[in-house]
Amino acid sequence: MLIMVKITEFVDQVVKEAKKITWSSRKETSMSVVMVFAMVAVSCLFFFLVDMGMFKFIQFLLNLGVN
Repeated sequence: MLIMVKITEFVDQVVKEAKKITWSSRKETSMSVVMVFAMVAVSCLFFFLVDMGMFKFIQFLLNLGVN
């Protein structure tokens, strides 16, 4: 009996908390998605350039001893 009361109280609290949720508008969600994709693209470009720079630098250092 005590378990049923606790379960009922828990479900009531979950329902009350669920009613407090506010969802963002379609426009806000769309803008967030666009911003995420833009930041991913900028990050990809940045890390690609850093990676290529490090690759070229290490390749240069390794070729110093060959000649």
